[in-house]
Amino acid sequence: MTTRSDHYPQAHRTWRVACIAAASAAVLLAAGCGEKKDSKVASQTAAKVNKEEITVHQINFVLQQQRGLRPEQADAASKQILERLIDQELAVQKAVDQKMDRDPRVVQQIEAAKREIIARAYVDKIGETASKPTPDEVRKYYDEKPALFKERRVYSLQELAIEAKPEQIDGLRAKLAEAKNINEFVEYLKANEFKFAGNQAVRAAEQLPLASLDNFARMQDGQAVLTPSPTGAQVIVLANSRSQPVTLEQATPAIEQFLLNDRKRKLVEENVKQMRGGAQIEYVGKFAEGAASAPAASTAPVPAPAPAPAASGLDASSISKGMGLK
Repeated sequence: MTTRSDHYPQAHRTWRVACIAAASAAVLLAAGCGEKKDSKVASQTAAKVNKEEITVHQINFVLQQQRGLRPEQADAASKQILERLIDQELAVQKAVDQKMDRDPRVVQQIEAAKREIIARAYVDKIGETASKPTPDEVRKYYDEKPALFKERRVYSLQELAIEAKPEQIDGLRAKLAEAKNINEFVEYLKANEFKFAGNQAVRAAEQLPLASLDNFARMQDGQAVLTPSPTGAQVIVLANSRSQPVTLEQATPAIEQFLLNDRKRKLVEENVKQMRGGAQIEYVGKFAEGAASAPAASTAPVPAPAPAPAASGLDASSISKGMGLK
C-alpha cells in the first residue's frame, strides 16, 4: 500500500474502498465501496460528508439487497440507508485521520475481504452457467421424497438433551424403552442425577434433517427415539403430528431452486477440482508433512453458491409460508 505523500489521495481512495468492505455488514460491505464520482452530475449525489460524496448509486445498491421490500417502502428505506452510509462515512474519515489504514490487522482484514469478494464474483459467474431443472426432474424429486411432499407432516416434538458418558448410553436407551411415558423416563433421570435440558418444538418435515426425515415419517404419535450426541444423548418424543401434504404445483418453486443451487454447487466443486489439478501447489514447512497422503482438500475457502437454509436442502419458508401453509 503506497503511503508517500504525493500519492496519498490515491492510497486514501484505495483504502476507503477496502476498509468499508472489511468493516461493514454484508449489505453495507458492497454498498460502501467507493464509486467513481462525476462532480458534474449533481443529481447523482445524495449527500456530502465533509469533502466526500455519497451517491444515489450506493443507496440503490443497498436497496437491491433488501429482500421483500415493497415499492411503497422504497423512499423511507432510502432515507434510512443514507443515514447509515453517512455514519459509515464519518467513521471511515476518522479512521483515515488516525492512520488506521496502516494498522497491520486492518490491512490483513482488507486483503481478506478483497479476496472473498473477488472469489465470490468468480463463483457466481460459474454458477450462472447452470441449467434450470426440467419439469420431469422436478417431478422425479417430488416423487422420491414423499415425506417432504405427498405425505408431509407437521411434528410436535419434545426434546431432551442429556449429559452422559458413552458407557451409559445403552442403559439410557433400555430405560427409555421400558418407560410407559416420557414423564416416567424424566423421573428416572432425576433419580439418577443425570443433567438434562428439555425443549418443545413444532417442526414441519422440511425443517428436519433430511437424513432423519424417513425415520420421523415412520414414527407414531407418542413414540420416542434416543440418539447419541457429542455430550451424551438426545431423546426426541413425537408428542403428536398432523398431515399437511404439499402438491407438486405448490412444491415446484422450492424444488426448482434447490435443484438449481445443487447444480451450481457441483459446477463450482468440479471447477475448483480442475483448477487444483492444473495448478502447481507446493506445501511448505509443517504443512508439507503428510500432504501427499492427506485426503482431498475441501473447497470451503471458495464461497459456494448460497444453499437453501433448511436442513432438508429445501427452503422451509418456500414450502410453508410461500405456499400459504402454516
